[in-house]
Amino acid sequence: MRISLMTTCLVDVMAPDVAASTVRLLERLGHEVVYDPRQTCCGQMHTNTGYYREAAPVVRSFVDTFEPQLDRIDAIVMPSGSCAGCVREQHALVARHEDDAELEERAGHVAAKTYELSELLVDVLKVTDVGAYFPHTVTYHPTCHSMRFLKVGPRPLKLLRAVEGIEVVNLPSSDTCCGFGGTFSVKNDATSDAMVTDKAANVVASGADYVVAGDASCLMNIGGKLSRTGARPRPIHLAQILASTKEEPFVPSDVMMGRAS
Repeated sequence: MRISLMTTCLVDVMAPDVAASTVRLLERLGHEVVYDPRQTCCGQMHTNTGYYREAAPVVRSFVDTFEPQLDRIDAIVMPSGSCAGCVREQHALVARHEDDAELEERAGHVAAKTYELSELLVDVLKVTDVGAYFPHTVTYHPTCHSMRFLKVGPRPLKLLRAVEGIEVVNLPSSDTCCGFGGTFSVKNDATSDAMVTDKAANVVASGADYVVAGDASCLMNIGGKLSRTGARPRPIHLAQILASTKEEPFVPSDVMMGRAS
């Protein structure tokens, strides 16, 4: 298959290895990955905060970038449940708010080929064992948008449990929010901090070496709290685990998604 990668803003700036891992994984599985350097933000920050009018030109730019590719690619992959959720659920909402029927129709065409990474692997590529090797204990945090918008369900866990050498342990209260929520963590910082404090404590209680999720934003938030409290677990993206093999194992960094040395 020919797959177009949408890196997402936060991955591009804060966690570029997540994008690189996505490419390594898909190419190892025999697929061609293409990248359009004109891509910019999907507009999630604007839409989540309710700024639909301001989001409209961002959505239009996104559609202008990806719609012309649709006849040359099989899918668009985003290593982010929140950004994929924005494209699939919120772009049409923004277009309707602006009474732009043409943009709504075009956005729908793009959304129909857009997938979060675990969706692409399990539903489109029909694979759960990707040949990964990760001899560590992990616990999985299902991010809010992937769980509630996209309803990815057990797909990430199916992929994780097929990894050689891994031990997946339960995360207490796994379905509670980490408190990031984009601008929520800025506008409601005290509430956000209380939420991530509870999440980090549950990660520690799991006994895992790593906390894994499909969103770099949530990992940045959780990893930042773990780092500030001196806790042992490290944040890691699903793509980084699935890209890890015996020949090319994942090498953790001391500065990764909020984890400061």
